[in-house]
Amino acid sequence: MDQNAASEPPATKPLKPARVALNVLALCFALSVLGRGLGESFTVFLKPISESFGWDRAEVVSVYSLSALAGGLAAPLVGRLFDRSGPRTVYSLGLLLLGGALLVAAHAQHLWQFQLSLGLCVGLGIAFIGNVPNSILLGRWFGPRLPTAMAIVYSATGAGVLILLPASQMLIDHYGWRGAYQIFGTAALLLLLPLLVLPWRLFSTGSPHLAKGPSGDFIDEGWTLLSAMRHHAFWALFSTFFFTAIGMYAIAAQVVAYLIDAGFPPLQAATAWGFSGVVLLFGMLGVSWLDGIVGRRPSVLFSYAVSIVGIVMLWLLQWYPNFWLLTGFVICFGSMIGSRGPLLTATAMKIFRGERVGTIYGTISIGSGLGSAFGSWGGGLIHDWTHSYNPLIAFSLVSVLLGMIPFLVVPALRR
Repeated sequence: MDQNAASEPPATKPLKPARVALNVLALCFALSVLGRGLGESFTVFLKPISESFGWDRAEVVSVYSLSALAGGLAAPLVGRLFDRSGPRTVYSLGLLLLGGALLVAAHAQHLWQFQLSLGLCVGLGIAFIGNVPNSILLGRWFGPRLPTAMAIVYSATGAGVLILLPASQMLIDHYGWRGAYQIFGTAALLLLLPLLVLPWRLFSTGSPHLAKGPSGDFIDEGWTLLSAMRHHAFWALFSTFFFTAIGMYAIAAQVVAYLIDAGFPPLQAATAWGFSGVVLLFGMLGVSWLDGIVGRRPSVLFSYAVSIVGIVMLWLLQWYPNFWLLTGFVICFGSMIGSRGPLLTATAMKIFRGERVGTIYGTISIGSGLGSAFGSWGGGLIHDWTHSYNPLIAFSLVSVLLGMIPFLVVPALRR
């Protein structure tokens, strides 16, 4: 009897948590594909919506900016709700908001209706199925391997762009932008049904090895939001999120329109930017792998250098619109657009570990939302004022350089 009891655990216990962990990873990845893909698909809808109503670029981009702002401001609330009510409630609310908002947008006639649906509600929906709840849930299963797990989930942004941007353009070509939003909204609401019946109690429990293990990485150090905000690492991470998001989203919100204006056909422009999703996965995993080899500071600085090369290539495309330069831009800029995210997430969750990590990390993530909103909206204004992309690209480049500074001067972010 003792021999049987002793022989069973090795055959079952190590395997089941691993399988559950992979299922949780796949779920987080799929939700991120949907959320980020639908959010970034607005870059394809930008020109047809603008042409339908005769709105200028800043007015239309304000919808995208409001989405980023709403998602960023909601991040601490999402983290707190996750801490209190669990993943099922959070993810279900996210799909409900996304589906309903897209269906409303399909019938919108005024700018404020787009801002309310595609801006406020879509931004909230993305936050409820995005990086904050995913990082908390994955942290319960992957522990010290969280950077790799988050790199995979962050790459879902690229997968969403790869899948949904060309799909959006094809749907717009066949059914118009209103028909495309009706299809996306209906699909999101239908996905709510299988989501509700998943084994959430099992998913939210976390790995028994992490829950019962002696590792100091998982000890609650008693952090509160107020005590975290007094720590220099909190504001260093916040500013890195903020300035980097400004630089990246000032370009990302208008990249399809920019490529079209540079002379590329609309479907080719959407597909080219969509292929940033392919290289993003390699960028995410590559930077996370580099982090384990050479350390955090060199890895992050390398990612910024590659991003800067991509911005320069984009600037050159307006004079030399060729396949090779376009490919170089997609590889350099696309592969690095979110490559720092997993490392910043892992750093925040290691420094501020404890019961309130969801609230603390969510508050830090406000920086990303504010930066995305300010960058995309500011980029739209710059384009309208100057009727040129050159000041916009310069604005992006300076912001990326500012986002890099904390990793040059703050010791806590080097480890």
